[in-house]
Amino acid sequence: MNRRQFLASTAAAAVLPMPGRAAQTPLTLKAEAVTGQILPEGEGATAMLGFNGSMPGPELRLKRGAPVSINVENGLEEGTAVHWHGIRLDNKMDGVPVVTQNLINPGSSMAYRFTPPDAGTYWYHSHYISQEQVARGMMGPLIVEDDTPPDVDHDITVLLSDWRMEESGALVDEYTDMHSVAHGGYMGNFARAFLSKEQVQQGDRLRLRLINAATNRIFPLAVSGVAGKVVALDGMALKEPRDLGDLVLAPAQRADVIADVTGPVGFDMMTRQGAYRLADLTVAGRNGQRQPADIPALAAPELPAPGTPAQHLTLTMMGGAMGGRHGGANIWAFNDLSDLHETPFGAFSRGETARITFVNDTAFPHGIHLHGHHFYEVSSDGSLGDLRDTSLVAAGESRDVICVFDNPGSWLIHCHMLSHSIGGMRTWVKVA
Repeated sequence: MNRRQFLASTAAAAVLPMPGRAAQTPLTLKAEAVTGQILPEGEGATAMLGFNGSMPGPELRLKRGAPVSINVENGLEEGTAVHWHGIRLDNKMDGVPVVTQNLINPGSSMAYRFTPPDAGTYWYHSHYISQEQVARGMMGPLIVEDDTPPDVDHDITVLLSDWRMEESGALVDEYTDMHSVAHGGYMGNFARAFLSKEQVQQGDRLRLRLINAATNRIFPLAVSGVAGKVVALDGMALKEPRDLGDLVLAPAQRADVIADVTGPVGFDMMTRQGAYRLADLTVAGRNGQRQPADIPALAAPELPAPGTPAQHLTLTMMGGAMGGRHGGANIWAFNDLSDLHETPFGAFSRGETARITFVNDTAFPHGIHLHGHHFYEVSSDGSLGDLRDTSLVAAGESRDVICVFDNPGSWLIHCHMLSHSIGGMRTWVKVA
């Protein structure tokens, strides 16, 4: 990567209206061509895609348990669809062409209606030729607010991504080059974080909502100038807050941190060449009112408790460069099959608990995302670990997860390295 240092102080987006819990005011997202300032101010602007004239798109803040309608208008010259990543919603609202909906054609629109059941940090993004549309900017944060918010001075969204760019700021249009698809995926040569707030005070308590919106890049992330705890992963509260060390976020993964400002705040991607600065949060003045206090756990999500697994399935990741042969018709495969087939990978009755072993038989890491559900990663001692909707499985390793399939419909399961997904690493499950 070109290790250019810069100050990322542009607000990510405006907060949209937040009405009462009964029914939320209808919202509109217009997918359209935009001009973004990805490089530092004073350098070249970038022709991109976005929502409502900006990239990232506007931050959507919703109330837990309150119905919402979001009208997506397509102002592009090609079709699109929007996926509400991590939200456990009705299947027909999931935003996946072919699987759950028809394409939103140019000049058309679709109203997505759902009731978010879980507070937490989520995001929205295109799910049509997403390896390109997301890379070009079709993404934005989606926050479902807590019934009783934690005691913090600032709630700040930190959206991470990378782009393959010319020095002029123009995007390099190589979203599906075979070398990238067969290796680690389309990677940018420039990365940054967008912050929803520019300035805080020494001693402030912050909630940082970290979102990896990159198409393929894993972010090993270090946050300096704060002392605190990780309180949630992929929108789901941890049972006990965890010490804040270096974080690793696969594409689509999120982490919530509650921390006190102890000095200049910086966000760094850790690389073999050293720390690559993604953003700075300006610290000016001192908060004389805030007193030291423990960081309590967030409210636990209301999810069904898993029972004894009725099925134990294996999802083996295959293919890619330096990978073995497989029976699929694309570069990557699950269980010898590439892309979507008529028969689902798994079929479950509603409310059934299942155990799935993710086996990574390739030379690259993969972030496996299940739509419409969260699942427990099984710890090394066999106990239920973190709740996730995307699990990072290193090359040559395996991970067991346990999921209660309580959301009926046809749900995509795929690698969220979007180059790998378009290269064949996608399948689906059916919940009756």
